[in-house]
Amino acid sequence: MNYTIPEPQQRISKNAVKVWRISSVISHIITMLIFGALLYCQDRFGWYDWIGHVTWVILILVGLDFVYGVLIRPVFLQRTWRYGVDEEHIQLKHGALEKTHIIVPMTKVQYVNTSQGPLLRKYGLSTIKIGTTASSHEIPAIPEEEAESLRTQIAVLAKITENE
Repeated sequence: MNYTIPEPQQRISKNAVKVWRISSVISHIITMLIFGALLYCQDRFGWYDWIGHVTWVILILVGLDFVYGVLIRPVFLQRTWRYGVDEEHIQLKHGALEKTHIIVPMTKVQYVNTSQGPLLRKYGLSTIKIGTTASSHEIPAIPEEEAESLRTQIAVLAKITENE
């Protein structure tokens, strides 16, 4: 029997790029402040010179990662993310360089929930988390109403009850 599952076609929100960029900027600024404080302490307290040299190298690497993490990565993630839900499977497909395609049978789904952080809430987005016996999977940055509907659809198809 030759059974093929069609490729997932649903996309995550374009606002995901904004959310991931803001998140990346915040984390990179915090990292740079920490290493800036190390440089200040190295200079102020006369620590070994190698500490300053290593800190500068790390700061340069963080700067390069900043360019990648703010300008390039969010766009590629949003463009490559696909998901699909049918009666028998949940499909998650993403990645440009390292491609990932996950197929989760509905019979293995144990729970499904939605979550929002402050940035997702600001842009009206939610993340769906799907749990199985062995692992959990996420569909990021879906519009709130669609996420609620999809969560309910998955729960019904997986026959999840509130007593479980």
